[in-house]
Amino acid sequence: MRWGSDSRVRGGAVDEDAIIEREAGLSKALTRRQITMIGLGSAIGTGLFMGSGIAIGYAGPAVIVSYAIAAFIAVVMVLSLSEMAVMHPAAGSFGVYAETYLNPWAGFTVRYMYWFAQVIAIGGEAVAAGTYMTYWYPGVQVWIWSLAFAVILVFVNSRSVKNFGTFEYWFAFIKVTAIVGFIVLGGAAIFGVGQPAVGFHNLTGLPGGFMPHGPRGVWMGVIMGIFSFAGIELIAVAAAEAKDPKGAIPAALRSMALRLGLFYLLALTVVVSFVPWMDTGAKVVAQSPFVRVFAHTGVPYAAGIMNFVVLSAALSSMNANVYMAARMLFSLSRGTYAPKLLGKLSPAGAPTAAVVTSGGFIVLAAAVSMLTPLAYNYLFGVALFALIFVWMVILVSHFAFRRHHGAAELPVRMPFFPAPQIVGLVLLAGILVTMGLDPDFRLSWIVGVPVLALTSAAYLLWKRRHTQ
Repeated sequence: MRWGSDSRVRGGAVDEDAIIEREAGLSKALTRRQITMIGLGSAIGTGLFMGSGIAIGYAGPAVIVSYAIAAFIAVVMVLSLSEMAVMHPAAGSFGVYAETYLNPWAGFTVRYMYWFAQVIAIGGEAVAAGTYMTYWYPGVQVWIWSLAFAVILVFVNSRSVKNFGTFEYWFAFIKVTAIVGFIVLGGAAIFGVGQPAVGFHNLTGLPGGFMPHGPRGVWMGVIMGIFSFAGIELIAVAAAEAKDPKGAIPAALRSMALRLGLFYLLALTVVVSFVPWMDTGAKVVAQSPFVRVFAHTGVPYAAGIMNFVVLSAALSSMNANVYMAARMLFSLSRGTYAPKLLGKLSPAGAPTAAVVTSGGFIVLAAAVSMLTPLAYNYLFGVALFALIFVWMVILVSHFAFRRHHGAAELPVRMPFFPAPQIVGLVLLAGILVTMGLDPDFRLSWIVGVPVLALTSAAYLLWKRRHTQ
């Protein structure tokens, strides 16, 4: 049975078998252990290790509050998404759900916007990875490293999904281990375990106190916090290639929600307690604040070790983004919204053409680093507009999904529905409006709105061709 834009919700019921059939063929090789670690690691990336420096510059020590708000939004979004993913494990994930429960325009637009966001994010991560390499090789230009890493990770993703799962598992393992070690080492310094106590003076005792830039600074820090959690939706995308989605997805969620909150909030507390926020916060990111903290510890080679960790985090995010971007193109192709070639699978069950096409755009995004030292900031702003749009569509799709599925039939349920979703939508809308008004983030609107308009126009052209 062919399922396309003409078969969404019929007679109050969803043709679930057709959803699975349309995107069939992908190799189901991801284990529960890999899904759990990938889900955790996908939300620990450059946004935390590098982007947190920008957030600290806005909010000061109150960045802890900023990230707590961002974590709430992210958890609401991913739990809502996972309700749908367990019921309908599809590579197109939220794009398929938007098409199914809302309308074809939503499904078309959200997938292309997300693909656009991921391509841009890959460029941002590539720039970050190249920046980290200058710690050891200051004479080599950033773009050279960016291009080399991009080629390697496109190759990895063009193989079987088992290769992706293995690489991403160990990337995530490095990040998680490092975060735990960072929190333990920083906590020992703060509380004076075996050394003079640093204490919490830097949290409240500096000029301006805990919230030096007031509520506005905290709110601006939320924007960076949202970007830090980008990638958390990988759990739902990977459901289509999980051996046991009904078991793996809930397990990943239980692990992720608690650990992410602890990791982010404790790690940022260590950063702003150990080093004065004026020394770690910056509008232009040149070095990770985590590296700055380790440089202050006096532990031999600690800063170099942490730089290796944040490099691994950037490569992990690149790897995950290539994976997700390719699955969006694959899904679009299977829905007849993109060329048929992009929907073809290799003998190993990987959408190689979609991987190579998505990966090719890394070069264009990373090339921005050759034009301006603010490359990371620009790429971040552009990707963030698309990301927030996607998260909002996910929450709206979830409302429609719940109208067709009662809570009793759901293997994974979002507590207190619909209150968290409403709060999440309001917060995301507020962030989007703030970005349009603030000079530092206005670029995201300048580029994001035209891209959304062009994507919508492309859908109308597609619809005209397929209805004639």
